[in-house]
Amino acid sequence: MTIKVGDKIPACNTLRIFGAKGPQAVTTDELFAGKKVVMFAVPGAFTPGCSMTHLPGFVVEADKIKAKGVDSIICVSVNDAFVMHAWGEAQNAEHLIMLADGSAEFAKAMGLEMDLTDKGMGVRCKRMAMVVDEGVVTHLAIEPPGGIVVSSAEAILKVL
Repeated sequence: MTIKVGDKIPACNTLRIFGAKGPQAVTTDELFAGKKVVMFAVPGAFTPGCSMTHLPGFVVEADKIKAKGVDSIICVSVNDAFVMHAWGEAQNAEHLIMLADGSAEFAKAMGLEMDLTDKGMGVRCKRMAMVVDEGVVTHLAIEPPGGIVVSSAEAILKVL
């Protein structure tokens, strides 16, 4: 079942971020408890739409988004922490949390997984953006295939 507005973010302890000593585990409680968070998901790091449009929009608009009372902006993808770190560095995303969902467990827990096995990409997360307040989804925008409109940084700024 797909997550929806009013739902609590599902617990997940398989997420990774790249820290000072390499990949480190982070829980959904650490990411969302007591915070207002904008989280967006991309099908894959270094892919064209994700690298040319989706992530750059959040990099450019990060200060405006945070000025609306947002504690953190999270970019999540079904990639490993090394890839997410390298992609974040390549995109100047130092103000964002680059979150790795290496086995798509978080995507599956949210009901947002999509199977791209026929394209050689395995299971990925649908492109989306959400606003999460103290662990509860207050806004959710899931893109149709090929779209980067309702989950863009500009669209999220309008709902904050």
